[in-house]
Amino acid sequence: MKKKILLSLAIALGLTKTTQAQVITTVDCNTLSLIVNVSDTDFVKLYHPGHYLTHPGSENHIAWTITNMQGNIIAQDTLINNSDFSFSHNIPLTDTINVTAHLWNDSAIHNGYPVNCLIEDQLHWEVFNSGLNLARWEFIHNNFGVDQNIILGIDDIVLDNKQLIKIVDILGKATEFKPNTLLFYIYNDGTVEKKYISR
Repeated sequence: MKKKILLSLAIALGLTKTTQAQVITTVDCNTLSLIVNVSDTDFVKLYHPGHYLTHPGSENHIAWTITNMQGNIIAQDTLINNSDFSFSHNIPLTDTINVTAHLWNDSAIHNGYPVNCLIEDQLHWEVFNSGLNLARWEFIHNNFGVDQNIILGIDDIVLDNKQLIKIVDILGKATEFKPNTLLFYIYNDGTVEKKYISR
């Protein structure tokens, strides 16, 4: 009898559906910057730390755009669940390469908004020791990310508090309000409204 109860209990526990909570982790966008992982004269592999620091990682999208100084696209791709981006190029070592990486994750909420982080920077060929031929592509500015969520505060709302200075007729002569007449309302902010009110 004990064996049947234990067997029934083991089967019941084995068939019970288990659920896992989704882990959400985010950091401020302005703490993220890109890293050159590997580079050679005609090859660059970049790393975006946002993928590692933003969870769930399976929902991380990073849109990469690499251009030359004339704006021509060298490489472009949107990667999901991946922190690395590699590209080959034929840019002269004396030129600069523009890098744009836009990370978004609608499942990871940071300060009430989905993660939406843009990093823009430039690469240049940096020589560390010309005698030993030590050089690599490096970021010039080491820029941090800029949050792309637009948040309007109460201070950002512009109230329309213009005040009427005078009313003039079509000849520019000051007048009082008159129905069925074309009038121009002049306000203290410099705006002029043309009004015709019929009665």
